[in-house]
Amino acid sequence: MDVSTLHRQADIAQPALEQGGLWSRLKAGTQATHERLDGRIMAGRPFESRERYGLFLQVQHDFHTIVSPLYHLADRADLLPGFGGRDRLALIEQDLRDLGLDVPAKEEPALDRLIDTPDALGWLYVAEGSNLGAAFLLKAARQLELSESFGARHLAPAPEGRGLHWKTFTAALDAIALAPQDEERVIMGANIAFARVLSFVDQRFFATATD
Repeated sequence: MDVSTLHRQADIAQPALEQGGLWSRLKAGTQATHERLDGRIMAGRPFESRERYGLFLQVQHDFHTIVSPLYHLADRADLLPGFGGRDRLALIEQDLRDLGLDVPAKEEPALDRLIDTPDALGWLYVAEGSNLGAAFLLKAARQLELSESFGARHLAPAPEGRGLHWKTFTAALDAIALAPQDEERVIMGANIAFARVLSFVDQRFFATATD
């Protein structure tokens, strides 16, 4: 599956929401960074083998180690009620164990730049969006005999379904009153998050490539 196909499928999967909210400005303001990341991930051929999929899991762990605390901070819980249950770090760690891979040691996340609400919302947008598009990744993972109960747990849909799960998040996002300059910071935070994941992809897939 190439990156253009991935984006077309993601657009089809994304539920139609009222235009003009913060979520739609986020999508427009991060499109280039997002597409660059998707292209780099697919260039790493993460579903060519279980070994390469293991590298993808390590990238996911790198990112979600940073994002995980943001789901549990008290002020974020007030803005996004019930979102602590969306944290997928533990599922990623179990996926790594399923494949016989070590769970990377957790470093203390550098939250100093993420504690502020606009920045944190940008990172959470990236994390939540990755779950929306995971249906196509799960389909690819099944070709490696992985599933929602073995090796690809973190790609499983929410009980209420991916569309409603995403719609709940974007509705909560749009309900948060932010000044225009803070909305710009949310978009900047999301772009920084996409760029950070890109750096993890480069480190895991390409720094020690042995093609």
